[in-house]
This record gives sequence, C-alpha cells and structure tokens, in this order.
Amino acid sequence: MATTSTLLLISSLLHHFIILLLLLPYQQNPLTLAAAGGGEWKLLVSNTGVSAMHMQLLNNDRVVIFDLTDFGPSNISLPNGKCRNNPKDLTLKIDCTAHSIEYDVASNSIRPLNVFTNVWCSSGAAMPDGSLVQTGGFNDGERNARVFKPCRDNSCDWQEFNTVLTQSRWYATNHILPDGRQIIVGGRGRLTYEFYPKRTGADASYNLPFLSQTNDPRIENNLYPFVFLNVDGNLFIFANNRAILFDYVNGAVVKTYPTIPGGDPRSYPSSGSAVLLPVRNLQGRTNITAEVLVCGGAPKGSFTSANNGKFVGALNTCGRIQITDPNPQWVMETMPSARVMGDMVFAT
Repeated sequence: MATTSTLLLISSLLHHFIILLLLLPYQQNPLTLAAAGGGEWKLLVSNTGVSAMHMQLLNNDRVVIFDLTDFGPSNISLPNGKCRNNPKDLTLKIDCTAHSIEYDVASNSIRPLNVFTNVWCSSGAAMPDGSLVQTGGFNDGERNARVFKPCRDNSCDWQEFNTVLTQSRWYATNHILPDGRQIIVGGRGRLTYEFYPKRTGADASYNLPFLSQTNDPRIENNLYPFVFLNVDGNLFIFANNRAILFDYVNGAVVKTYPTIPGGDPRSYPSSGSAVLLPVRNLQGRTNITAEVLVCGGAPKGSFTSANNGKFVGALNTCGRIQITDPNPQWVMETMPSARVMGDMVFAT
C-alpha cells in the first residue's frame, strides 16, 4: 500500500503533467492568444534545467527557482565541476547537478545555484533586506534554514544553516513579522509554531491548539495554512475550513471566525488558495479594513476518495471575509470554473 508521502509526490507530479497538457493546445495556436489579449506568448528559455516547485521574485528583478534534491539529477550542472556530496541523499550520494537556479530577467540568462539539503515542500518568506529564507523540507532538510541574499555580480549562492529549527517542518507556512523575524506555522505532524531567526537559545516551538482542531485524521487538510498579518498586528490563520485571529506575542486566540459555508477544506492537500486583498483607508488611518479571499479547494473526503480510485471535482467557490469586522461573516461567490492547486497574486 502506498504511503501518504508517496501519494503526495505522485499528486504533485500529476499536477504539473496536467498543467502541461492544458497548455499544449495554446502552444499550437499562439495567434489565438495574441488576438484575445492584445499580446502574445514568447518562449524566453526553453529549459531552465530545474523544475519550479518553488519560485521567488527577488528585489534585484531576478527569480530564484528550486526543487527537491532527492529525486535524481537535474538537467543543469553545477559550475566549475562542483558536486554535492551528501551521504544522506536518498537517490544520489554524489550529485554534480544543480537543484536551484537564478533567472536574470534583464539578460534572459540562468545561473546554477547550490542548494544542499532537500527543499521538497519547504516554506519560506523574504526578509526586510530582500534575502529569501527557506526553512524545513524533507529528509536531511527538515530542520534546516537556507538563506539566499540577492546580488548583482553573480557571486551569491545559498547559505545553509543546519538544525536551526526546533522541530522538523514539512508543508509549513512562513510569514514575515513587523520585528523582522519570521513565524513558521504548522507542518506535517507539527501542531506548533516557532520563530526564525531565534532571539535566544531558549526559543522553542509553541503549541497551537487550532492546528489540532483543524486536523483531519490520516488526511490532515491543515497543511500550508493561509497566514496573513492583520492591520492590528495579529495573525489571521486559516486551516482546513476555518480561521482564527492569533496574538503571536502572547500566544492567545483573539477571535474565532465562522466556518466557511459548506465546510469543505481549502488548505493542503485540498489545495485551495488565498490572498489578503488590498487594504483600504490607509491615508486616514481610521477604520482600516482588511479582507481575505479564499478560493477553490476540494470537497470533504476527496483525498480518501482519490486513494480509492474515485476522483471528484474541485470546488468552484470563493469566500471573502472582512477579518477586521466586529462580526465577520463569509460572503460566497462562484468562479467560472473549479480550481485546485492554484495560486493568487496581484498584478501591480
């Protein structure tokens, strides 16, 4: 019988394959796209050498891309004959290929980078100075932090810091805080949160009962929780089908929000997406409102059904909630099509 980890990997690979199939018809007729939007697609790089499991735009207009390290060689070599010698690697103990690259938008060029431990389904966020911090992952990377500080002279590379997390973190969520630290919430089998970087050696992981309450046995549905900083300084944390407002300074729940209508799970592995909408009334600094949008996901029981060979359709609904409202309520809308494993960003 396949393990949950194997099923998650298969699910991820199928997701990318399905996206490829959906794109193929459009590649055959680019004129259709050009006519519809007034522009056209242009192939910039035919093969980056590394799959974009994770991708982040940096403050120097370059994009760092990275993928898991335990799945065999990539299609791009490390520079200058370098090799990654890692006895803990599950596939290649000596690997001379890169599992991360930097894409320079201006010059349309790629540069291989050396990420050492496995970043499969890790989590991260950008620091105030523009550095990308990526924490956790799988196998040898589960308690590590990696930092990539952008540069323009091509001298920068990943820096790895071993066992700096108090617990292993896989499928967690990171969010930058006003004091410059990151909070790391959840992960597989981790019903806790912690901070990075640590202030003292006594910094620990702290229990978050909300993650226990949103954990579906053998399925979870509370991985990669949606986390946003509210205008009052507290954190909006959504997992499975509901959310709380959390005072991370005092470790207290400030507010419990109503369950999203329908009660279906929205976070991984049901894999909806969420975004904090543009904040209003900033100039007057009074009555500032914040609103979160959650879209897509999968009906309750979908993960178990898929394991049994029955595949149900994704959710086609979105829920909006004003997280600053004294009596917040979800407002539901219907999308033109159902969506799962999507992403939402603002085109600014």
